[in-house]
Amino acid sequence: MENSDNKKNNIFQFIKFALFSASAGIIQVVSFTLMNELLMGTAFMQNLIAENETFAKIMTNEYGPFYLTALLLSVIWNFTFNRKFTFKSAANIPVAMLKVLGFYVIFTPVSTLLGNYFTAKFASVGAIEYIVLAVTMLCNMITEYLFCKFVVYKNQENTAVKAEDK
Repeated sequence: MENSDNKKNNIFQFIKFALFSASAGIIQVVSFTLMNELLMGTAFMQNLIAENETFAKIMTNEYGPFYLTALLLSVIWNFTFNRKFTFKSAANIPVAMLKVLGFYVIFTPVSTLLGNYFTAKFASVGAIEYIVLAVTMLCNMITEYLFCKFVVYKNQENTAVKAEDK
C-alpha cells in the first residue's frame, strides 16, 4: 500500500512541477516573443548592432541572447514556486540555488548552442525559433524535474514546517 501511495504522490508532485513549469514557460515564451518580435526591429537595437562590434557579434543570431534572458526569468520563477509548493523543502536556499545553477551551467550552453545551430540550419522553416524553443523547454522541464527530485531536494522534500504546524 505504501508503494502505491508513494507512486501517487510522485505523480501528483510531477503534475505540480509541470504546472509551475508551464507558468514559467509562459513567462519564458512571452519574454522571448517580446524581445524577438519587438526589440530586434527597433532603431535603438539596430544602432547598437551597427555601433558596437561586440554587441553585433552577440546579436548575429538573436536566438541566443533572447533565449538566455527568457530562460533566466523562468528559472527564477520556477525555482521559487517549486521549492515551496512542489518539494516543500526547507533546504538551505543558497545551497539549493547553487545546485540548480550547476544544472544550468551544463544545460544552458548545450541548449543555447543547439538552439543557435537549429535556428540557423533551418532558418527557412517558418517560426523555427518557436519550434526550437518549445522542444528545448520540454527537455528542460523533464531534466530539471529529475535533477531537482534526485539531487537538489534529495532527502529534503516535505521538510518545510508551516506556521500552523508549529
